[in-house]
This record gives sequence, structure tokens and C-alpha cells, in this order.
Amino acid sequence: MPTRRILLSLAHPDDESFGSGGMIARYVAEGAEVYLICATNGDVGTVAPEKLDGYSSVAELRLAELDCASAKLGFRLVFKLGYRDSGMMHSADSQHPDCLWQAPIDEVTRRVVEVIREVRPHVVITFNKYGGYGHPDHIAIQRATTQAFHLAGDTSYETDQRPYRPQKLYYTSIPTALLRLYLVIMRLRGIDPRRVGKNKDIDFVAILDNTEPVHTQIRIGDYLQAWDEANACHASQLGGGAPRLPMALRKLIANKQGFTRVVPAPPANRVDETDFFAGVELEPDGWQGKAAEAAYERWTPKEQ
Repeated sequence: MPTRRILLSLAHPDDESFGSGGMIARYVAEGAEVYLICATNGDVGTVAPEKLDGYSSVAELRLAELDCASAKLGFRLVFKLGYRDSGMMHSADSQHPDCLWQAPIDEVTRRVVEVIREVRPHVVITFNKYGGYGHPDHIAIQRATTQAFHLAGDTSYETDQRPYRPQKLYYTSIPTALLRLYLVIMRLRGIDPRRVGKNKDIDFVAILDNTEPVHTQIRIGDYLQAWDEANACHASQLGGGAPRLPMALRKLIANKQGFTRVVPAPPANRVDETDFFAGVELEPDGWQGKAAEAAYERWTPKEQ
């Protein structure tokens, strides 16, 4: 059976687990090769002092947590781009010259193109245009990945790897019903939903305003335990201690993950598929990319 390949292009250690762990666990269990780009070292993340015992820095700790989660989820390869974490928008960290937010977009795009051309994924997944919750690193890697998706198959765009065109591009999604429920609960408790989180720098209203339609729902009910185990690796980011609903209830009400399909452009803003590989042309060994080129031309909107 031809190998199916997925590439996730994300920002921080923990993004892979907290956001998409159930989906990753499912596709790995089904035999797909799943790859990850982690753009930053997570070195600006808030970490309790006791969690640093045995580690020389926050970055070392968080990358070790990423290694743990990656082993649990079963990534084929993890590409660590090594940029400094940018912190939240308008913070001093977002002005640091080594952070991802300050990196030239062309430079980051080229590095993502090189990964795409190396692993030759059929499917590429990244954040939505708002970066999920407005984090500058999420936005930066989303922009670079979206550009790279289109440039990777361009024969005039030169890297050391052969051109290759992925067939489908997705953005991760946050359930709007859940966001609305959180907003109601916060307002009932007298919490300002525009200033949430340990550092009061997350705006739940903006998150809801910037959600995008869901076109693909992936069933993950059988992989919630594997997802929990990966999340637990990121204990410094609360992955090991967050309260959970009973597993039976979670399998009933939280058994799907939704994604926005960007390429091919959906005919309508509704759920119309349950598998990333629906419509994907899988290649035999030695295939040189002609099927993907044909699919890309057929599915890509004319204005792109």
C-alpha cells in the first residue's frame, strides 16, 4: 500500500500535542508517516522553577518535553528550526532579533520549502491566519508555511531538493461552540474574556472572531489515551495536570477534531470530509510527482 505522508508545521514544543495529538496518534496508528516542523525552542514559555531541576534552560527543558511527546505520538522525523520564542504580541521578547517574529519571512519560508521537498508530504497542516490565539510565532510559521506550500512545487524556486507539490493544505481549528461556552462561563464568573491566562495576554473574544470554517472532521475517540500521554510530556506547560472529563464522556462529546481545508478550496463552508487523504493521489515507489502536480493544478483556485 502506498505510504501516506502528513507534515505539521507549528511554532512551539507542545503545539503538536495540545492542538492535534489525537489526530496524529490516529494517523500514525493507521500507518501514515507524520512529520513535524517545530519552529522555536519555546524558551520564553512560563515555567515553574521546580520544573527546571536538571535542565540548564527553559529551552532545554521544553525541547526534552517535545522529544518525549514525539516518541509517544510516533513522528517519523521532527525538524527543529531553532528560532527563539517570541513571547506574546507587543512584548519585549517579540522584538528580540533572534526570535521567529523578527526573522525574515523569506528565510523561514525557504526552510519550510526545504522540509516539504525532503519529506514530500501529501498533506500539510499549520495554524489559521490568526495563529489560533494571536501568538506571533503561530502567525509567522503560518505565513511561511502557506507560502512554502505553493513555492515547493515551483521549478524556478531553487533549493538543493527537487521541486514537489503537496496536494492539500489545512489550518488547525478551535471548536467555536467550546469557545462560546468558555466566554459564557468567564462572564458569569466576572472574568474579562479579553484578558485571560497566567499573564492576562490572551483575548478569547478575538480568538472567536478569527475562527475559520471547519470542512474536515477527523474521528479521534479511540486515541484520546494516546493524546493524554503525549500531553503529559509537556508538564511544564500544564500538560500533566489539567483536569479532564471522564474518558467515557470525552469519547462521547470530544471524539472529533476539526480542520479548515484551504487547498483544495471547499465548495461551501460545511463539513464535507472525514479523512485528510480523501481525493489524494498516492504514488508508487519511485514516483516523481506528476500525480501531485496534476491534482494541484486541478484543485488550486485560479487566482492563486
